[in-house]
Amino acid sequence: MQSTEVMPNINTLHSSSFRGLHAIVDCNSFYCSCERVFRPDIRHKPVVVLSNNDGCIISRSDEAKKFGVEMAGPYFKAKPLLEKYRVETFSSNYNLYGDMSWRVMETLRTLVGKENVEVYSVDEAFLNLEEFKTRDLQKLGMHIRKTTEQWTGVAVSVGIAPTKVLSKVANHLAKKNKIESGCVIVLDSEEKVNEALCITPVKEVWGVGYKSAEKLKNYGIYDAYQLKQMPEEWARKNLGGVVGVRLIKELKGEHAIGMEDELVEKKMIATTRMFGTPVTELRDIKEAVATYTSRAAEKLRRQQSAAAVISVFVVPKETPKPGERFSHGPTISTYAVLPHATSLTNELIKPALRLAEQIWEKGKLYKKAGVMLSGIVPDDTIQGNLFVPASNNNRMLMNMIDNINFSMRNDTLKFASAGTEKNWKMRQELRSPRYTSRWEELREVK
Repeated sequence: MQSTEVMPNINTLHSSSFRGLHAIVDCNSFYCSCERVFRPDIRHKPVVVLSNNDGCIISRSDEAKKFGVEMAGPYFKAKPLLEKYRVETFSSNYNLYGDMSWRVMETLRTLVGKENVEVYSVDEAFLNLEEFKTRDLQKLGMHIRKTTEQWTGVAVSVGIAPTKVLSKVANHLAKKNKIESGCVIVLDSEEKVNEALCITPVKEVWGVGYKSAEKLKNYGIYDAYQLKQMPEEWARKNLGGVVGVRLIKELKGEHAIGMEDELVEKKMIATTRMFGTPVTELRDIKEAVATYTSRAAEKLRRQQSAAAVISVFVVPKETPKPGERFSHGPTISTYAVLPHATSLTNELIKPALRLAEQIWEKGKLYKKAGVMLSGIVPDDTIQGNLFVPASNNNRMLMNMIDNINFSMRNDTLKFASAGTEKNWKMRQELRSPRYTSRWEELREVK
C-alpha cells in the first residue's frame, strides 16, 4: 500500500545516531540558473533551455513548469505554449554551463575542503561532512547553500544524511518543497530518515531505474521505506547482486558507497550528436567522428580509464512519411577490438576513421553520428608491451591538451582530422553569449 504524501517536519534537529555523514549539493534547474546569472531581468520569469540542435527541452525553471511545459518535449510542439506565456528560450550554451559548474565546485571545495568534494555530474557534487558532525547541520547546510548562491549566482539545494543514497533522498525532498524546506533538508536521526523514506516513491531512489521500479511494484514495494525493510539476500537475488545489497545498506544508514564509488558501474562512454544540417560527404562524417572520439577519450581520461573496444555509428535521414515531421533510417554501426586498451586520442581516432569509411555509403544523407568506447578498464591495469618502448610523452601531451581545452573551452587544441569548417556542427539559433569564456562576449554594463 502506498504511503500518503504528507510532508513531515524533518528539519528539527536530533542528535545523530549514525556513523557517516554525507551531503549532496544539486543545482536547481542548472542550465536555466546559468542563463539567469547574466540576465537579472529574467530572474523570476519562465525559462527553458533546449537540447543539441534545438531539438527538445532539457531544462525548465519552476515558473515554466507551472505553465505545463514538459521535460524532454519537442521544441516545435512546445513552441506555441512558450510563445503564449512569453517563456524565455535558449539554445544550449555548454561553454557557459561548464564554466559555471567549475565555479560551483570550486566554491564547495573552498567551504569543506578539496578532499571532501566528489563531483558527480555537471550540476551535482557529494560532500563528505565527517569532520563537521558536531556542527549544527541545518545551519551548515544553509551556509553552504547561501554562500554558493552568493558567490556564483546559481541556486542550489542541499541534502544531508548518513549515507550518499539517503542524502539524495533528502535533496529530492528539499527540491520538491523549496519554500517549506528552504532548499535544505537534514536527515540525522532514525525517525527523520524513516519519515522521509515513507514519502519517497521507490522510483525516486538513487540507483533504482524505471524497469527496477516496475519490478519492485510487483513485489508490493512502492516507497523507499518498504524497500529498506527487504533482506539483503533478497536484494542480492532480485536487485542486481552486490549493487542491490549496497543500496539496501545505504537506506538503512550503513555506509556502503564511498567517495568516488559509483552505485552503477559504467560499462561504456558515448559521444553522439545530431548534425545541424544533414551531410552526404565522407569528409564531414570523418570530421564529426574524429571530434566525437576526442571528446569520448577526454571523458575516459577524466575517470582514469582506458577502452579496449571502439564502435562508430551513423543514422541516415529519410523522407518523412505523410503525417510525420521527422524520419530516419536504421542505425548503421560497426566496431573494432583494439590491440590494447588505451585512452590516447591519437590511438582511438585512427580506428574510428577506418570504421567511418566502412559504414559510409555514397549518395546517402546522414543526420547523426556517434562514437562509443567499451571494454573499459582502469588505466593503471594496462599490461605493458614487451616489444614497444614505454613512453609517458603521449600521456603528458594528452593531459596538456585536456588542461588547455578545459581552461580555454571550445576545442582550442584539436587533431587535424577533426576539421576546421565543420559544416555538420549543431544548430544553436538561440544561444546566449559565452559570457565567461570569450573576451568578445563579455557582459557589458552601462
